[in-house]
Amino acid sequence: MAGAPESNLAAVVHTSQGDYRALVGRGLIAHLGDEARNAGLRGKAFLIADEAVFRVCVRQVQESMEAAGFETHVLVLQSGETTKNLDKIRDIYAWLARLRAERQDVVLAVGGGVMGDAAGFAAATYRRGVPFIQVPTTLASMVDASLGGKVAVNLPEGKNLVGAFHQPKLVLSDIDTLKTLPDREMAAGWAEAIKHGLIMDPELLSTFETEADRLLGLKDDLAVDVIRRSVGIKAKVVSSDEFETGDTRVLLNYGHTIGHALESVSEYGQFLHGEAVSIGMMGAARICRDLGLISDELIDRQRALLERYKLPTSAPGMDVNAVFEATKSDKKSAGGVIRWVVLEGSGKSSTRNDVPDDIVRSAIASLVGFRN
Repeated sequence: MAGAPESNLAAVVHTSQGDYRALVGRGLIAHLGDEARNAGLRGKAFLIADEAVFRVCVRQVQESMEAAGFETHVLVLQSGETTKNLDKIRDIYAWLARLRAERQDVVLAVGGGVMGDAAGFAAATYRRGVPFIQVPTTLASMVDASLGGKVAVNLPEGKNLVGAFHQPKLVLSDIDTLKTLPDREMAAGWAEAIKHGLIMDPELLSTFETEADRLLGLKDDLAVDVIRRSVGIKAKVVSSDEFETGDTRVLLNYGHTIGHALESVSEYGQFLHGEAVSIGMMGAARICRDLGLISDELIDRQRALLERYKLPTSAPGMDVNAVFEATKSDKKSAGGVIRWVVLEGSGKSSTRNDVPDDIVRSAIASLVGFRN
């Protein structure tokens, strides 16, 4: 089967559950069904979509799958982080059971990172695991959440505390789906891509600084190339440290410890994930400065870049103690000690598990005590 042109291949992700292709380009949804067949998938297709993209691309996804011979069923769920809970997962299980989904069938997650997490977790656990495909329609999901097999739901006690590693069989990112994305959602996605530059790729970081106008407008192929490059970074990290047991994959969590704490304390209603990560990166940079790892110059450079992409860099009014306590629920902690991702320079990062509480509190206070 023809599938998408090879020029759209951003990476091949290598995992213990099998290798899979990550495609990034324009007009790719038309090739989805053929790519699913090329990935060895058969049976029926169960398409779980975010209501926000229902009119944008769900019909195209369904038509592409049906044209390739997949009997396709559609379930549309409410947008937002509140969908990522065990009650909603139970609803997905019931839908799959009523339609007699079997282990050789395939689940498609169509939407942002929330939908990828929810549909992916359902796929990982229904009948002890069925194959699934990621069709991310937000920038944040394209460059980060759709890759690597992390699927999870939230508990009141913290974000993503119940989950699994369940690798997709294919990740297909069609840039055309971003055209109708609200400005706030687009900005949130740039946070994850900028993070890749900050932790691993100084040249990519420089591109974000010098080409902001072209990237923000998705005006030409530069945006596609940058998204492919960001996807490539995530894919390389996942391939080298699939289960986050080494020192590499955890680096992708720069800014996430404080970011997740902000989301939890605000009950997932105040910040988009990328916004929380942006603020969290500013807190992490402050920690790095206080540890003597970086200068104020890099902090200012990071702040200016995030603000150029219309991202928040502070969280006025949040309770310092509540956010601090919420960081203790971080999944990367061991023995009650948090493994902090820190910058050592532009495009260079590592981890530390000896960050004093007073430095963390001070960093959080710097975020909540002033306005931009």
